[in-house]
Amino acid sequence: MIFSSLMPFISSSTVISECQRQQLESVSYSSRYALGLFYEAGTKIDVPWAGQYITSNPCIRFVSIDNKKRNIESSEIGPSLVIHTTVPFGVTYLEHSIEDVQELIFQQLENILPGLPQPVATKCLKWRHSQVTNAVANCPGQMTLRLKPLLVCGGDGFTQSNFDGCITSALSVLEALKNHL
Repeated sequence: MIFSSLMPFISSSTVISECQRQQLESVSYSSRYALGLFYEAGTKIDVPWAGQYITSNPCIRFVSIDNKKRNIESSEIGPSLVIHTTVPFGVTYLEHSIEDVQELIFQQLENILPGLPQPVATKCLKWRHSQVTNAVANCPGQMTLRLKPLLVCGGDGFTQSNFDGCITSALSVLEALKNHL
């Protein structure tokens, strides 16, 4: 729960109501892993795409070749791949070691992109709070916790985890601020 780090500061009944606290605690997020693979300059990743959404693999959901995605070819900097796992995989392996998870992702990546060269560096990250699966109910975009002093919460926990959700939340927070002035 992303709000857990805020709760000690705002859980006092003088700051928020019990109902607000329960609403904030009801937010849930999916979990997944992201693996970055970094290659030497001159390494070729020979695929016709810059990013690929994978539907047929139980572990990997998305693969992106960063330099192709950004349309940056360089003889001095090698390509990098970013791999995102599926939500079920992320949830299943959430408490496993990064090293074990990275090895499982590598094994599945070999099925998708056989014969990839060995990277010179890797970085595997646990994304415990990836995307909102259950936003705060009945608070589209924001929640005004207090009027004096004004305390407004916003973010994807009040909408959805995409650019439109960010914009919706920002506009809702702005509207709450304007109404307070």
